[in-house]
Amino acid sequence: MMKLTKFLIPAALIALSGCEKELIVDAAPDFDVAVASGSFKAGEPVNFSITGFADIISFYSGEPRKEYDFKDGRIVELGYKGATLSFNTGITGTGTQINDLSVLVSGDFNGDYSNLASIKAASWTDITDSLKLAASATFTSAGSVDISRFTETGGPVYVAFRYITKPQLENGAAKTWMVEAFNVSSIETYNNAVLPFMNQTFAAFTIIDEDPENTPSRSTVTTTRLSLLGNTYEDPESDKYDPENPIYDPENPIYDPQSHLYDPLAVRPEYVPYDPNNPYNDPLRETWAISAPIRTDKVDLGPDRPVGIRGIRNPRLTEYAYTFANPGTYQVTFVGTNATKDDQKTVVRKLTVTVAP
Repeated sequence: MMKLTKFLIPAALIALSGCEKELIVDAAPDFDVAVASGSFKAGEPVNFSITGFADIISFYSGEPRKEYDFKDGRIVELGYKGATLSFNTGITGTGTQINDLSVLVSGDFNGDYSNLASIKAASWTDITDSLKLAASATFTSAGSVDISRFTETGGPVYVAFRYITKPQLENGAAKTWMVEAFNVSSIETYNNAVLPFMNQTFAAFTIIDEDPENTPSRSTVTTTRLSLLGNTYEDPESDKYDPENPIYDPENPIYDPQSHLYDPLAVRPEYVPYDPNNPYNDPLRETWAISAPIRTDKVDLGPDRPVGIRGIRNPRLTEYAYTFANPGTYQVTFVGTNATKDDQKTVVRKLTVTVAP
């Protein structure tokens, strides 16, 4: 009997779970909204009365970016009416090289980031002289530069930072350039504000080294910062080129398990003398950091969002007050929803409200 019970109980549970029904909403919300007649002024509350009931109520004021008609998304068509570039730079390190960073823009780059030859096949315009670059670790605004002429063809525009590392034994060590707050924005305004075409996160800079196999740069990219730094170089005066350096001595106690100085992670390197004829010792090198394609014809602002004014566990709502900051005529929308985890039914109530100065 116990064996039979052992099998019957799981079977019963499976049968019950298979019979579980979806929770269907019986009816749409039976609710309505009205606003008192009369004049309303900016800066003063407008009172809405709510009758009936809905599990959840959301509110769209009809102001810019708060309109029900754009609940599924808002694309602003700007055409190719121009764009401006801005960013901040800072410098770290003890490097002394000068004229090592330049900023370029292209309207005909084909998007092939694979090698430097592909990059240089495009037409790039150097706009460095139109910018203010940092002189210290303190981040400095480069200013706002009009790059409209590169958007006239209708295609995407690319922004590049070119970093030149000169031979460091002759010209001093390379320094690190940092770029933050990268933005390309519209010149045309929308609701009295410029719109973002690209920011630092979505610029997604790609690093292209002249010789990534033999002399890669030490440049890095994160979502908030682009750091440009030249390649390492070989100095004949370095300790590693001294054959008397203790690291090459097999009698060094760091290699002796019996010594109190023993380092279990130490591996005795093979001595390789400095080769003055090695072309990779301290070369002249270029490193580019190029943005993702930047389109300047339209901006996706995403959906307009409502304000939730009643949740499913809140008390019944009979009135709601909202204050419009600016005069105008607004299409106010209340969205009532009855919902379960499996189903929902929605009713939309719209009113027109005119707000005087």
